[in-house]
Amino acid sequence: MHTWSFAKGHGTGNDFVILLDRHGMTDPTPAQVAMLCDRHTGIGGDGLLRVVPGHLVDDWTGDPDLWFMDYRNADGSVAQMCGNGARVFARYLLEQGLVEGLTFTIGTRAGAKQITTDVHGEQFTVAMGEVTVSGDVEIEHDGLRHRATSVDVGNPHAVVTVEALDTLRQLDLHRAPSWHPAEAFPDGVNVEFIVPGEPGQVAMRVHERGVGETRSCGTGTVAVAAVLGRDRPERHTCRVVVPGGTVTVDLGELNGARRQAWLTGPAVLVAEGNVNVPNA
Repeated sequence: MHTWSFAKGHGTGNDFVILLDRHGMTDPTPAQVAMLCDRHTGIGGDGLLRVVPGHLVDDWTGDPDLWFMDYRNADGSVAQMCGNGARVFARYLLEQGLVEGLTFTIGTRAGAKQITTDVHGEQFTVAMGEVTVSGDVEIEHDGLRHRATSVDVGNPHAVVTVEALDTLRQLDLHRAPSWHPAEAFPDGVNVEFIVPGEPGQVAMRVHERGVGETRSCGTGTVAVAAVLGRDRPERHTCRVVVPGGTVTVDLGELNGARRQAWLTGPAVLVAEGNVNVPNA
Protein backbone atom coordinates (compact mmCIF):
# COMPACT_ATOMS: atom_id res chain seq x y z
CA MET A 1 0.00 0.00 0.00
CA HIS A 2 1.23 3.50 -0.91
CA THR A 3 0.11 6.80 0.57
CA TRP A 4 0.11 9.62 -1.98
CA SER A 5 -0.71 13.30 -1.59
CA PHE A 6 -3.34 14.57 -3.99
CA ALA A 7 -5.41 17.59 -4.91
CA LYS A 8 -8.81 17.75 -6.62
CA GLY A 9 -9.99 20.39 -9.08
CA HIS A 10 -12.43 21.02 -11.90
CA GLY A 11 -13.00 23.19 -14.95
CA THR A 12 -16.72 23.75 -15.66
CA GLY A 13 -17.51 20.51 -13.84
CA ASN A 14 -14.90 18.41 -15.65
CA ASP A 15 -13.07 17.11 -12.56
CA PHE A 16 -9.59 15.73 -12.00
CA VAL A 17 -7.39 14.06 -9.41
CA ILE A 18 -4.01 15.84 -9.31
CA LEU A 19 -0.74 14.14 -8.31
CA LEU A 20 2.47 16.16 -7.90
CA ASP A 21 5.43 13.97 -8.91
CA ARG A 22 8.55 16.13 -8.58
CA HIS A 23 11.00 13.23 -8.89
CA GLY A 24 9.21 10.75 -11.16
CA MET A 25 8.36 8.44 -8.26
CA THR A 26 4.54 8.53 -8.47
CA ASP A 27 3.68 7.11 -11.89
CA PRO A 28 0.36 5.27 -11.40
CA THR A 29 -0.56 2.15 -13.33
CA PRO A 30 -3.82 2.13 -15.33
CA ALA A 31 -5.47 0.15 -12.52
CA GLN A 32 -4.32 2.69 -9.92
CA VAL A 33 -5.63 5.57 -12.07
CA ALA A 34 -8.99 3.81 -12.41
CA MET A 35 -9.11 3.28 -8.64
CA LEU A 36 -8.29 6.93 -7.88
CA CYS A 37 -10.92 8.17 -10.36
CA ASP A 38 -13.65 5.79 -9.16
CA ARG A 39 -16.44 7.83 -7.57
CA HIS A 40 -17.42 5.09 -5.13
CA THR A 41 -14.15 3.51 -4.02
CA GLY A 42 -11.64 6.26 -4.79
CA ILE A 43 -11.44 10.05 -4.89
CA GLY A 44 -13.52 10.41 -8.04
CA GLY A 45 -12.74 12.22 -11.25
CA ASP A 46 -13.09 12.29 -15.02
CA GLY A 47 -9.33 11.92 -15.26
CA LEU A 48 -5.99 12.23 -13.53
CA LEU A 49 -3.38 14.98 -13.96
CA ARG A 50 0.15 13.95 -13.04
CA VAL A 51 2.38 17.00 -12.57
CA VAL A 52 5.89 15.93 -13.54
CA PRO A 53 9.04 17.71 -14.80
CA GLY A 54 9.40 17.38 -18.55
CA HIS A 55 12.90 15.90 -18.34
CA LEU A 56 11.43 12.87 -16.53
CA VAL A 57 8.96 12.06 -19.33
CA ASP A 58 10.51 9.54 -21.75
CA ASP A 59 8.61 10.58 -24.88
CA TRP A 60 8.72 14.36 -24.28
CA THR A 61 11.12 16.02 -26.73
CA GLY A 62 10.26 19.62 -25.88
CA ASP A 63 11.71 21.95 -23.27
CA PRO A 64 12.90 19.68 -20.43
CA ASP A 65 12.34 22.44 -17.87
CA LEU A 66 8.58 22.68 -18.45
CA TRP A 67 6.06 21.06 -16.14
CA PHE A 68 4.43 18.26 -18.12
CA MET A 69 0.71 17.45 -17.90
CA ASP A 70 0.64 13.64 -17.91
CA TYR A 71 -3.10 13.22 -18.46
CA ARG A 72 -4.90 9.89 -18.03
CA ASN A 73 -8.56 9.13 -18.66
CA ALA A 74 -10.66 7.72 -15.82
CA ASP A 75 -10.20 4.17 -17.13
CA GLY A 76 -6.42 4.53 -16.93
CA SER A 77 -5.83 5.04 -20.65
CA VAL A 78 -3.48 7.77 -21.84
CA ALA A 79 -4.87 10.88 -23.57
CA GLN A 80 -3.08 13.44 -25.73
CA MET A 81 -4.71 16.63 -24.49
CA CYS A 82 -7.43 18.02 -22.22
CA GLY A 83 -8.44 21.67 -22.42
CA ASN A 84 -10.25 21.79 -19.07
CA GLY A 85 -7.46 19.75 -17.51
CA ALA A 86 -4.86 22.21 -18.80
CA ARG A 87 -6.62 25.07 -16.99
CA VAL A 88 -6.84 23.09 -13.74
CA PHE A 89 -3.21 22.04 -14.17
CA ALA A 90 -2.23 25.70 -14.60
CA ARG A 91 -4.21 26.76 -11.51
CA TYR A 92 -2.44 24.07 -9.50
CA LEU A 93 1.01 25.18 -10.71
CA LEU A 94 0.25 28.74 -9.62
CA GLU A 95 -1.17 27.71 -6.25
CA GLN A 96 1.92 25.59 -5.54
CA GLY A 97 4.36 28.32 -6.63
CA LEU A 98 5.73 26.10 -9.40
CA VAL A 99 5.37 28.85 -12.04
CA GLU A 100 5.38 32.65 -11.91
CA GLY A 101 3.65 35.38 -13.89
CA LEU A 102 0.38 35.61 -15.76
CA THR A 103 1.66 33.76 -18.84
CA PHE A 104 3.60 30.50 -18.86
CA THR A 105 3.94 27.30 -20.88
CA ILE A 106 3.27 23.66 -20.03
CA GLY A 107 4.11 20.44 -21.84
CA THR A 108 1.42 18.05 -23.10
CA ARG A 109 1.33 15.07 -25.43
CA ALA A 110 -0.15 17.46 -28.00
CA GLY A 111 2.87 19.76 -27.68
CA ALA A 112 3.76 22.80 -25.59
CA LYS A 113 0.74 24.97 -24.67
CA GLN A 114 0.91 28.59 -23.56
CA ILE A 115 -1.51 29.55 -20.78
CA THR A 116 -2.52 33.04 -19.65
CA THR A 117 -4.49 33.85 -16.51
CA ASP A 118 -6.16 36.96 -15.14
CA VAL A 119 -4.77 38.84 -12.15
CA HIS A 120 -7.08 36.85 -9.83
CA GLY A 121 -5.97 33.44 -11.14
CA GLU A 122 -9.56 32.41 -11.83
CA GLN A 123 -9.98 32.57 -15.62
CA PHE A 124 -7.42 30.81 -17.80
CA THR A 125 -6.83 30.99 -21.55
CA VAL A 126 -5.12 27.99 -23.17
CA ALA A 127 -3.53 28.36 -26.60
CA MET A 128 -4.87 25.11 -27.99
CA GLY A 129 -2.89 25.21 -31.23
CA GLU A 130 -4.35 24.12 -34.54
CA VAL A 131 -7.82 22.66 -34.87
CA THR A 132 -8.59 20.88 -38.14
CA VAL A 133 -12.07 20.14 -39.47
CA SER A 134 -12.09 17.19 -41.86
CA GLY A 135 -14.65 14.92 -43.48
CA ASP A 136 -17.96 13.44 -42.45
CA VAL A 137 -18.32 10.20 -40.51
CA GLU A 138 -21.35 8.35 -39.16
CA ILE A 139 -22.12 8.05 -35.46
CA GLU A 140 -24.54 5.41 -34.19
CA HIS A 141 -26.18 5.90 -30.80
CA ASP A 142 -29.33 4.43 -29.26
CA GLY A 143 -30.20 2.73 -32.55
CA LEU A 144 -30.04 5.98 -34.53
CA ARG A 145 -27.42 6.96 -37.09
CA HIS A 146 -26.22 10.57 -37.29
CA ARG A 147 -23.98 12.36 -39.73
CA ALA A 148 -21.02 13.81 -37.84
CA THR A 149 -18.01 15.95 -38.63
CA SER A 150 -14.54 14.70 -37.75
CA VAL A 151 -12.28 17.22 -35.98
CA ASP A 152 -8.67 17.01 -34.78
CA VAL A 153 -7.80 19.12 -31.70
CA GLY A 154 -4.67 17.13 -30.90
CA ASN A 155 -7.13 14.37 -30.02
CA PRO A 156 -10.04 13.01 -32.11
CA HIS A 157 -13.62 14.33 -32.05
CA ALA A 158 -16.87 13.75 -33.92
CA VAL A 159 -19.49 16.51 -33.75
CA VAL A 160 -23.20 15.69 -34.22
CA THR A 161 -25.94 18.33 -34.60
CA VAL A 162 -29.37 17.39 -33.19
CA GLU A 163 -32.58 19.23 -33.87
CA ALA A 164 -33.69 20.55 -30.45
CA LEU A 165 -32.63 21.15 -26.86
CA ASP A 166 -35.16 18.58 -25.63
CA THR A 167 -33.52 15.96 -27.84
CA LEU A 168 -30.11 16.96 -26.50
CA ARG A 169 -31.26 16.71 -22.88
CA GLN A 170 -32.78 13.25 -23.38
CA LEU A 171 -29.69 11.56 -24.82
CA ASP A 172 -28.25 8.70 -22.77
CA LEU A 173 -24.55 9.49 -23.09
CA HIS A 174 -23.40 7.03 -20.45
CA ARG A 175 -23.44 4.49 -23.28
CA ALA A 176 -20.64 4.86 -25.80
CA PRO A 177 -21.61 5.69 -29.39
CA SER A 178 -20.09 3.67 -32.23
CA TRP A 179 -18.84 5.04 -35.54
CA HIS A 180 -18.55 4.16 -39.20
CA PRO A 181 -16.18 3.53 -40.83
CA ALA A 182 -14.51 1.82 -37.88
CA GLU A 183 -11.04 2.75 -39.12
CA ALA A 184 -11.85 6.47 -38.86
CA PHE A 185 -10.95 6.45 -35.15
CA PRO A 186 -8.67 3.49 -34.41
CA ASP A 187 -7.99 4.75 -30.86
CA GLY A 188 -11.55 5.81 -30.06
CA VAL A 189 -13.23 9.19 -30.31
CA ASN A 190 -14.89 11.89 -28.21
CA VAL A 191 -18.41 12.53 -29.48
CA GLU A 192 -20.11 15.91 -29.03
CA PHE A 193 -23.86 16.41 -29.55
CA ILE A 194 -24.85 20.03 -30.10
CA VAL A 195 -27.75 22.42 -30.69
CA PRO A 196 -26.79 25.83 -32.11
CA GLY A 197 -28.56 28.72 -30.39
CA GLU A 198 -28.36 32.46 -30.87
CA PRO A 199 -25.49 33.69 -33.05
CA GLY A 200 -22.14 32.83 -31.51
CA GLN A 201 -23.55 30.37 -28.96
CA VAL A 202 -24.14 26.61 -28.87
CA ALA A 203 -25.27 24.02 -26.31
CA MET A 204 -23.23 20.82 -26.03
CA ARG A 205 -23.14 17.44 -24.32
CA VAL A 206 -20.29 14.97 -24.71
CA HIS A 207 -19.30 11.35 -24.35
CA GLU A 208 -15.55 11.23 -23.70
CA ARG A 209 -13.60 8.15 -24.72
CA GLY A 210 -12.32 6.26 -21.73
CA VAL A 211 -14.64 8.14 -19.36
CA GLY A 212 -18.31 8.32 -20.39
CA GLU A 213 -20.43 11.45 -20.20
CA THR A 214 -18.69 14.40 -18.56
CA ARG A 215 -20.07 17.80 -17.60
CA SER A 216 -17.61 19.49 -19.95
CA CYS A 217 -14.82 18.71 -22.41
CA GLY A 218 -12.40 21.50 -23.28
CA THR A 219 -11.06 20.07 -26.52
CA GLY A 220 -14.65 19.14 -27.38
CA THR A 221 -15.80 22.75 -27.07
CA VAL A 222 -12.99 23.76 -29.45
CA ALA A 223 -14.06 21.07 -31.92
CA VAL A 224 -17.66 22.27 -31.76
CA ALA A 225 -16.71 25.92 -32.28
CA ALA A 226 -14.55 24.97 -35.26
CA VAL A 227 -17.39 23.04 -36.91
CA LEU A 228 -19.83 25.91 -36.42
CA GLY A 229 -17.27 28.40 -37.74
CA ARG A 230 -16.05 26.49 -40.77
CA ASP A 231 -17.89 28.88 -43.12
CA ARG A 232 -16.55 31.96 -41.30
CA PRO A 233 -12.96 32.57 -42.43
CA GLU A 234 -12.44 35.61 -40.22
CA ARG A 235 -11.35 35.53 -36.59
CA HIS A 236 -14.35 35.21 -34.26
CA THR A 237 -15.57 33.96 -30.88
CA CYS A 238 -18.01 31.24 -29.86
CA ARG A 239 -19.62 30.66 -26.45
CA VAL A 240 -20.18 26.98 -25.66
CA VAL A 241 -22.70 26.09 -22.95
CA VAL A 242 -22.07 22.73 -21.29
CA PRO A 243 -23.79 21.12 -18.29
CA GLY A 244 -20.98 22.39 -16.04
CA GLY A 245 -20.99 26.03 -17.19
CA THR A 246 -19.85 28.15 -20.12
CA VAL A 247 -16.50 28.54 -21.87
CA THR A 248 -15.35 30.82 -24.67
CA VAL A 249 -13.50 29.64 -27.76
CA ASP A 250 -11.63 32.17 -29.90
CA LEU A 251 -10.90 31.01 -33.43
CA GLY A 252 -8.18 32.54 -35.60
CA GLU A 253 -8.42 33.15 -39.33
CA LEU A 254 -9.21 30.06 -41.37
CA ASN A 255 -6.25 28.61 -43.26
CA GLY A 256 -7.60 25.85 -45.49
CA ALA A 257 -9.25 23.44 -43.05
CA ARG A 258 -7.10 24.62 -40.13
CA ARG A 259 -7.11 27.52 -37.72
CA GLN A 260 -5.63 28.43 -34.34
CA ALA A 261 -7.87 28.21 -31.27
CA TRP A 262 -7.83 29.61 -27.74
CA LEU A 263 -10.00 28.26 -24.91
CA THR A 264 -10.98 30.45 -21.96
CA GLY A 265 -12.78 29.35 -18.81
CA PRO A 266 -12.53 28.93 -15.04
CA ALA A 267 -10.41 26.52 -13.02
CA VAL A 268 -11.16 25.68 -9.40
CA LEU A 269 -9.23 23.67 -6.78
CA VAL A 270 -11.59 22.14 -4.24
CA ALA A 271 -9.63 19.73 -2.01
CA GLU A 272 -6.29 18.28 -1.04
CA GLY A 273 -5.25 15.39 1.16
CA ASN A 274 -3.70 11.92 1.27
CA VAL A 275 -4.99 8.74 -0.31
CA ASN A 276 -4.08 5.08 0.19
CA VAL A 277 -3.33 3.38 -3.11
CA PRO A 278 -2.91 -0.41 -3.47
CA ASN A 279 0.39 -1.64 -4.85
CA ALA A 280 0.55 -2.22 -8.59
